[in-house]
Amino acid sequence: MGRLGTIAAGEHELTPALRALEALETIAHEYGGGVARRKRALLARLERSSLASPATVERLHEVASYLLAYPDDASVHRATLRLLRGFSARRDVARFAAALTNSGIAGTPIHFRFFSKMSRWIASRWPERLEVDWSEFEDAPLLEALLPLMAHPAEWPGLDEYDLGLKGWLERMKGPGESAASFLVQAVASLPAAWPLRDVLHDCLDTPMTLRWGAGGPTRTAVLAPALKRPSSIHPQRTPLSRARPDLASEVYRPPIAVRQLTRAEGVAYVDLTREAMVTRKRDLDAFANADPRDVRLVEYDDGLSFACLGVAPGDRLLLESVYGFLTLKNGTPIGYVLTSALFQSCELAYNVFDTFRGAEAAVVYARAVAMSRHLFGADAFTIYPYQLGADNEEAIASGAWWFYYKLGFRPKHRGVRRVLERELGRMQRNPEHRSTPATLRALAADNVYFCVNGERDDVIGELPLANLGLAVTDLLAKRFGSARGDATAELANEARHALGVRSLAGWSADEREAFDRWAPLVLLLPGLRRWSQDERHGVTQVIRAKGGRRESDFVQRFDSHARLRTALRRLARQQAP
Repeated sequence: MGRLGTIAAGEHELTPALRALEALETIAHEYGGGVARRKRALLARLERSSLASPATVERLHEVASYLLAYPDDASVHRATLRLLRGFSARRDVARFAAALTNSGIAGTPIHFRFFSKMSRWIASRWPERLEVDWSEFEDAPLLEALLPLMAHPAEWPGLDEYDLGLKGWLERMKGPGESAASFLVQAVASLPAAWPLRDVLHDCLDTPMTLRWGAGGPTRTAVLAPALKRPSSIHPQRTPLSRARPDLASEVYRPPIAVRQLTRAEGVAYVDLTREAMVTRKRDLDAFANADPRDVRLVEYDDGLSFACLGVAPGDRLLLESVYGFLTLKNGTPIGYVLTSALFQSCELAYNVFDTFRGAEAAVVYARAVAMSRHLFGADAFTIYPYQLGADNEEAIASGAWWFYYKLGFRPKHRGVRRVLERELGRMQRNPEHRSTPATLRALAADNVYFCVNGERDDVIGELPLANLGLAVTDLLAKRFGSARGDATAELANEARHALGVRSLAGWSADEREAFDRWAPLVLLLPGLRRWSQDERHGVTQVIRAKGGRRESDFVQRFDSHARLRTALRRLARQQAP
């Protein structure tokens, strides 16, 4: 079950602990008929036992994590939680901690090259435990050039005179309660430059870091969602997990039982939970790194499944599509994530199930994710991009991801892919035992697949060339401003206000004004804007304002309801050529 394999080299003897582990793995997916009592007994035995290899330690962790998400009843959940909460104090974990690096298991370190925003979050949460791995650090010239900029001018004489080395200077400059790595992260973030440049500098340094284990995590061991820690909230698994393939055409209409807007404090807790789930799995995704705790909702279903819906902070949003990240939770345990990009009543979906929970109920959870996206964004068309299908993604090729989506109802539009599909379906018809080769799966994954609730259309994400709108803006700015783009923002915003009939932006928040500045060039490119009615132009203003508002899904709804704006941008995107 674990990434370290089944039985490590030299571990051939079936010790009592190993026998108990294998027995628990054998019955983990069984339910009913007194099996819960056997699970509790095995969990109690393994809680007191020590395992003989890092592989078996991780196997115990994985089977227990599975049972935490899919418990037979509250008593199994309690027994599992007790075992996992004691994991960092286990003798076998301490013995094999180095071998379990990057496992995310409590008691073990994490080694990764974190991007800027995630690094800042880590440095603010665990400032004394973050370390630079100098043996792997590669960009000393860039750090040497930046070091004086991190110092006060009064420090420069010492920097000029003494060669303490990069490590020595960072150790000397850091403050109490922080490591040299945390100082480096925060110092780069404080450089006298615009935040995008500071982020670029951090990412160019590409600093290899190690986060030592300590109380308070981060970990993926026994981590539960804040709102789902009560035993009464556990949904017991009474029967074996369903392997049935849901009818997506009907499931898409299934609404959640509740969508709850969280308070800012609750939002912070869920953002932290999501980032911890990513950090402990060596993932760093923009939607979660840029999450806004003011725009967090909990989407709940009636089988212990829920999604923490995280919007992106206004300053990090895309110009057009609205991106949301969802942490998938089963009985409060993170089991995967979903990324959506929404616009034109369509959604691009990226779906991931964490390794521990693969093979459980992936299709059922996916159907809920699609239904949730329809509910939140009003989408009736859904797009899967090639990477999710297997393009440059060997994991997706190995799992046969393309056929997973095909069997749910997704279909290709690309002629070449459709020809490959027809040949492959013919082979399967002639030989039911036929399985697609990796080469065939890569050919199938060459282009998007789509699922359309109300019939196919071509103005959906993946079909509509929205990037061409950026090219149109580039041509406008090149023609009018060239290299003097710094002069463009205020001038174009003023022109856009006049074009839309907006007298003033007084009363707008800073985020809303920034959204207007970003949209101004696009407003001036809208075909025939002067002939639009006053209400239509006012509607455009409200669309733009919503882009900088608290909840970006409001922008999606306003945009998709503005028929003339949608038509104008669709036409402009199709007219512009690369």
